[in-house]
Amino acid sequence: MVEQFIGTWTLTASENFDEYMKAIGVGFATRQMGNIAKPNLVISVDDAGLVSMKSETTFKTTEIKFKLSQEFDETTADGRKTKTTITFENGKLVQQQTWDGKKTTLEREIQDGKLTAKCIMDDVVAVRTYEKAA
Repeated sequence: MVEQFIGTWTLTASENFDEYMKAIGVGFATRQMGNIAKPNLVISVDDAGLVSMKSETTFKTTEIKFKLSQEFDETTADGRKTKTTITFENGKLVQQQTWDGKKTTLEREIQDGKLTAKCIMDDVVAVRTYEKAA
């Protein structure tokens, strides 16, 4: 299931991310840092099936640990406190975050050896592309 996602991924392209951060309510200063950060995404799974997704930048490292399809509390890199559920659907890791009556979806999938993360908030869509680190 999530085995294809395991590894260290480096951000290589980001489209419309500033608009997405605005849509979810991220302030100007945090957006500026978010736009210049080039995170490494480190995904691993332990023997019990607990998935770890770590985002590492020079500014901040955040990590979530979860079991598929089980809701958990997440504090996002921009400080939102969300109820989050991550499922595996049609080859994609689908992350749903809800907070303050709002909802956003992040869809991660592997295409042509690259990991794409599609960030969706209402009608705003950002796409971030990662390549596997050697």
